[in-house]
Amino acid sequence: MKYNKLDETVLALLQNALDEGLSVRAIARDVLGKESRESSIRSALSRGKLKVKTEEEAQTVESQKWDTVPSKIFNSNPKVEPVRIATSKCVSSNITQVMIPDTQCKGGITLDYLHNVGMYLADKQPEVIVHIGDHADFPSLSSYDKGKKSAEGKRLYEDINAAIEGMNVLLQPIKDLQQRELEQYGEIKYKPKMVLTLGNHEQRLERHLDANPELHGLLSYSDLRYEDMGWEVYDYLEPAIINGVAYCHFFANPMTGKPYGGTALNILKQVGVSFCMGHKQVLDVATRFLPTTGKQQWAIIAGACYDHMEGYKGIQGNHHWRGIVVKHNVMEGSFNPLFIDLEYLEGRYGNLA
Repeated sequence: MKYNKLDETVLALLQNALDEGLSVRAIARDVLGKESRESSIRSALSRGKLKVKTEEEAQTVESQKWDTVPSKIFNSNPKVEPVRIATSKCVSSNITQVMIPDTQCKGGITLDYLHNVGMYLADKQPEVIVHIGDHADFPSLSSYDKGKKSAEGKRLYEDINAAIEGMNVLLQPIKDLQQRELEQYGEIKYKPKMVLTLGNHEQRLERHLDANPELHGLLSYSDLRYEDMGWEVYDYLEPAIINGVAYCHFFANPMTGKPYGGTALNILKQVGVSFCMGHKQVLDVATRFLPTTGKQQWAIIAGACYDHMEGYKGIQGNHHWRGIVVKHNVMEGSFNPLFIDLEYLEGRYGNLA
């Protein structure tokens, strides 16, 4: 069940229970019939489908140690507080890693796809979560729209809000899991390592600051609150190497600074190690066997983890694979890949919204 298709009768019952001051857990138990459904209520709160209407109720939510700010309508407030996740800095070998390709979060879109990805992460609990970048779309800073009608009404603060709200929806299921563990075991057991490599859409902010130096000190990547949420942030085009796999938004020719062209196999020959990248809205996979080590090298290009259409790409350009990449038994750059598209995630977790 998608957020924008929630049954109005159920929403009304949930809202009445909130107005009466009941806790989210009590509402999940008494109205939805299952305490584990509290994540659905919190997701509806973060989307503005439900609202905590009084200061007293807001304090009740805060007392339950949840870090999101409920009842915020999408992009309505110039400051959105981030969900904070307990994370780990170190990982062992032979683990599971999940790569989230470009999510391109902006105003005016539904966030169901981010909720479903977050539910998968909380369900499977991979040791490493890598976001390959371009989470913040920054349409207000797009050089392609400057001076055009498409640029009318776009605001930078709304783009920042959209990125934070989208990341909140993605991380909330993990936050819910960690809170349940804290209550049940007295400690948080699942603490993933979370890495984010900045993409060219995030870099729009840096380019804007370079073109307008009077804004230096007023804006920065930190306004996106990625590190506050628990992400280890790597600069634009700075590779993050985890268990022998190199992650970067894209890999560039050192002579030109531009992305390597050609297929995944061609880029693998240039990069020389197992790598995963986003940027290109395709799914392109290549592998080669190394007889000296007995390992497989992998090249994976996957640049789309969003379900909305992009007008600039046209009808045919929007027909491409969208999903996440799972890597089991990652060790010395070798792993067993699994590709999960957004349609599957919607079918598996969409009815839990």
